Amino acid sequence: MQGWLFSTYLCLGSLFALTGLRQIFIEPLDDLVLNLAWFGVQVLPLLVPLPGVLRGSIRATFLLCMVSLLYFIHGTMVVFEPELRVLGLVEAVFALGLCAATSFVVRKLREKAH
Repeated sequence: MQGWLFSTYLCLGSLFALTGLRQIFIEPLDDLVLNLAWFGVQVLPLLVPLPGVLRGSIRATFLLCMVSLLYFIHGTMVVFEPELRVLGLVEAVFALGLCAATSFVVRKLREKAH
């Protein structure tokens, strides 16, 4: 289970960093405060279940699995923009990795609880 947790944290951190990279360096808004606020809105779905995931909560880990699908959808939409194709592909891969890893963690936590 430790490997799946590591994969979860790796994909979660990668999505966080990729979102920051895109928002601050690749497609920044004109105003810095507005840019940081929009970055906060974009990563808030990743940060809400994080305390529960760190505690080993099944519900929070499942919520993170569902949230990762939002980032997968966004990544697949970005793939169709020619100048951001690689960025969208990387986002979709990390989102799918997060979904797979968290689903295995939920499965192991449920087995451990019963």
